[in-house]
Amino acid sequence: MRIDRSRLHDTVLAGVVAGASVALFVLYGPDRLQAEGVPVEGMRPPDPFGALLLVLACAPLAVRRRWPLAALCAGLVPETLLNAMGYGTGVSSLSGMVLLYSVASYRGLAISLVALVLTLIAFVTGAAGGPAGVASWNEYVVVAVVMVAVWGAGRSLRLRRAYLEELRDRAARLERAHAADTRAARAEERSRIARELHDVVAHHVSVMTVQAAAARRVLAADPDLAREALSAIEHTGRLAMAEMRNIVGVLRTDSRPGARAELGPQPGMRDLPALVEQMREAGLATRLRVEGEPVSLPAGVDLAAYRLVQEGLTNSLRHAGAGAKAVVTVRHEPHELDVRVEDDGRGTAPGPQPTPQSTPQPAGHGWADGWGAAREPALPPGHGLLGIRERVALYGGILNIGPLPGGGFEVRARFPLKDGQ
Repeated sequence: MRIDRSRLHDTVLAGVVAGASVALFVLYGPDRLQAEGVPVEGMRPPDPFGALLLVLACAPLAVRRRWPLAALCAGLVPETLLNAMGYGTGVSSLSGMVLLYSVASYRGLAISLVALVLTLIAFVTGAAGGPAGVASWNEYVVVAVVMVAVWGAGRSLRLRRAYLEELRDRAARLERAHAADTRAARAEERSRIARELHDVVAHHVSVMTVQAAAARRVLAADPDLAREALSAIEHTGRLAMAEMRNIVGVLRTDSRPGARAELGPQPGMRDLPALVEQMREAGLATRLRVEGEPVSLPAGVDLAAYRLVQEGLTNSLRHAGAGAKAVVTVRHEPHELDVRVEDDGRGTAPGPQPTPQSTPQPAGHGWADGWGAAREPALPPGHGLLGIRERVALYGGILNIGPLPGGGFEVRARFPLKDGQ
């Protein structure tokens, strides 16, 4: 719609300029100019050919935006003929100025310079070859200054238009970059929440499953022991719900002014003793060894190390077998935190009858839940291994997961620390 309107405006402009030129051409002939005291030596009287040249000089204004250089060249030819043959030009010279301005404002620097040179040459050729000639060099200078000024105005408009277009493009690029950063941040946050939920659910549900199986087996023989197992299941479930509320609390929205989500501290290395005790109650004999002087850890490293121990112990509980023992070793070094979870994996060894503290497990130590495929190749990688790998890699750590040479299984990560933190 804008292009059509512009063409309509240009067409109307061409008609107005052509009509005014023809009217002045007819009304102000040599006789009337001479009567008013204007020198008209060698000036031709109006005739149809002169009027036709005036119309042809003004007609290119209709396409000045679409083909500015071609329109200028088409208008310079009849304009030069009018000057060379001594016809009165009316206001057709205005058409040449508008066309020169159009080329400068819609085309590049090289083309606009060519248009300026062509316009000057055409004017000098027509004026010098005309019957009346030119009175003095002052007229050449004035016309040249006016043409250069018109050309400069067109170039200024083009540069301003290009500058505004660049600003719009830059704003659009910044908006797209901001949208992309927002999507990336949301995806990263969703991935983080998914890892946290997986770790919480996998650990606590595994513990509850083992305790429930033990309670079912001793329900008839020892109701008091089964009752203790059920109490442990209830406690574990409450812990799981509390951790899940802490994780997803930031996602909750409330329309009430000043309302806040329920937040709580994330678990860390300080909670390892409670985690080890929980695994003992679930039936996995677990020991915790701390070597070196504990230091204050960054929050991210603290959480990542805790989740690694939690995932490793959960894997041992589910797959190490009855009678298996696990050892959690935390070594604090000046520039590194070394965390290791290893078990003996004696799943085939006969164990005692199932109790809440000693629960039978499947034979063998499979790498379920994404821990690998060496012993159970049919199991695909899952979220456990991927989550641990992402956590360790995020902080520049080194992760080793696999069976031990003498039997058993090991999960080990080394986190680099800067300045002891």
